[in-house]
Amino acid sequence: MAIPTLSPLDGALLVDKPATWTSHDVVAKLRNHFRLPKVGHCGTLDPMATGLLILVLGKATKYSERLMSSDKVYEGVMRLGETTDYYDADGELVDSMPVPPLSLADMNEAATAFTGDILQTPPMVSAVKIAGTPLYKLARKGIEVARQARPIHVYTYRFDDYEEPFAYFRVSCTKGTYIRSLAHDLGQKLGCGAHLTRLRRVTSGRFDVADAAPLSEILQWDLPVLEKHIIPFLKLKSYE
Repeated sequence: MAIPTLSPLDGALLVDKPATWTSHDVVAKLRNHFRLPKVGHCGTLDPMATGLLILVLGKATKYSERLMSSDKVYEGVMRLGETTDYYDADGELVDSMPVPPLSLADMNEAATAFTGDILQTPPMVSAVKIAGTPLYKLARKGIEVARQARPIHVYTYRFDDYEEPFAYFRVSCTKGTYIRSLAHDLGQKLGCGAHLTRLRRVTSGRFDVADAAPLSEILQWDLPVLEKHIIPFLKLKSYE
């Protein structure tokens, strides 16, 4: 099989995404800034989320699906006692309840109900499509529809600290897991509600946010510097 002709820009770039940016915003910004013909990403991060966003450039875009299928690790914070329609801090408050006395042990015991092989119902504000229409577009019109639960696997769901009403956790899981839903569902189990207030993707497969560059820094680079940070196309197979 012939080896394709490659340029130094055919490969992957690890970006530490800032809050408020959509994954599409990051792709569009870097595509225009560096005048790149083909750029994609390997796994959407919500606007409020920060952390590892893997971009694929040029011929490496063919690897996006394979890299996207890797397991993920997240760190986050949830607020107990408040439920929102988006399941996170970007949503509107829909319910408020008193928080019962809870310990870290109580939190971790409750979290075990959401580990292993589970069925998770995606939130209305998500990219999941119903009859070809993304759920978030229906949600913006105030339309709520039944969603089919999907199988996921949560390897670990662990709370490290709790300062009422904020609980700090770490999750390792398969692709397609909605951390917002894990926060919401845990709040329902505890009887007081909860929503996600902060989320950071730490790893995706063998990629780590420690090796990613902040978007603001990348935008200061010229093309030769960008090329030095690209994981070459021929090395990507070892990351699958």
